Amino acid sequence: MTMKFGTIASGSSGNCLYAGNEDTHILIDAGISCKRICEGLKEFELDGKDIQGILITHEHTDHIAGIGVLSRKFHIPIFGTEKTLKAIAGMGNLGKIDSGLFQPIRSGQVFSLGSLTVDSFSISHDAADPVSYILRDGSKKLGMVTDLGYYDEAVVDALKASNLLYVEANHDIHMLQAGPYPYYLKRRILGDKGHLCNEMAASLVNEVMSDSLSRVILGHLSKENNYPDLALAAVKNEVADSLQIQVAPRDHAGLLMDL
Repeated sequence: MTMKFGTIASGSSGNCLYAGNEDTHILIDAGISCKRICEGLKEFELDGKDIQGILITHEHTDHIAGIGVLSRKFHIPIFGTEKTLKAIAGMGNLGKIDSGLFQPIRSGQVFSLGSLTVDSFSISHDAADPVSYILRDGSKKLGMVTDLGYYDEAVVDALKASNLLYVEANHDIHMLQAGPYPYYLKRRILGDKGHLCNEMAASLVNEVMSDSLSRVILGHLSKENNYPDLALAAVKNEVADSLQIQVAPRDHAGLLMDL
């Protein structure tokens, strides 16, 4: 089977990713409307009823906004850490979510979802208990990481040997510092529980770099504090020419890529 990866939405205003193969289909986060998620899936010749699980990284709105309607309409199991699921359950703006759909996991726990193997690792972000995910299909490995203020050896080790890497390039530091955001928000974004800038994304790619890695997707770009061309140039300037690097589209589905 061939493992595939595609982005449905990627950015500070909403995030939703797809990964799967011929018989297993998974979403990672659901931070846009159910309608937009289904429109994105249609681009991949899929439907909401095809999705067998939603992996949630953390409870911020740009990662869970559509989860209520999506789970009610298609009765999809929702995976996340216990603290993350508890935070989601306590939110009043998502509508009622069947508690039987919640599937608690622990950071570092490995489990099967259909024919895919799922692993998770902790990240540094201002949320209840945030994680990011690794997906495997036989020898193929998809590494994903966004929403972290810094990375450490544990993050690098988790992502090593990925065939495809989806990584945050949230902001250009100079744009953020000179921009209209209030001081407290700038401090949050630049802090250890904030987001990776373009240069840190490039640094992480270099540390994860191996013969296995052939493609990098830059994601979770800030609409106000970054430009796709700026992020792409900053990362390309620092990493090997052999890598295919592209920026995930913000508001529509990206290409469905084979690993």
